Amino acid sequence: MTQQISLFEKREKLPAKRINIVSLKLVKESSLLYKERSVRSPEDGYELMRLFLADKDREHFIVASLDTKNQPVSINVCHIGSLNASIVHPREVMKSAILSNAASIICGHNHPSGKPEPSKEDIEVTKRLVEAGKIIGIDVLDHIIVGDNTFVSLKEKGYC
Repeated sequence: MTQQISLFEKREKLPAKRINIVSLKLVKESSLLYKERSVRSPEDGYELMRLFLADKDREHFIVASLDTKNQPVSINVCHIGSLNASIVHPREVMKSAILSNAASIICGHNHPSGKPEPSKEDIEVTKRLVEAGKIIGIDVLDHIIVGDNTFVSLKEKGYC
């Protein structure tokens, strides 16, 4: 009992801690024109991803936030990787989706090699994103890997 009192007394003597008051917002950097208006299929998702990912020399992981009608409202570059790798964490993926008031998201990244076959890491990241989305109420509709004039939909492969 005396030990608990001495710990409490030590805490009482610490100086006050300043806490920052913050606000969060998305900042529009640019825009692109998406003719289809809404995403209804993996092919539509590919067209959206291709507009942004074509000709990138390094792996870019992007998140397209969609409204309740599956219309894209924002695209966020979540991570830029090296020539053949990208480290993606669910918290970074969902951050822009939450700030965009997204009902769902489509993730995408390019393979600079031009071959869109998913790696083991691509599949594991997709599974983690789907689970995170279930927890916070944002559906992961697809994860599209863009290659040279071709793509792989991880939804079609059964991972979403």
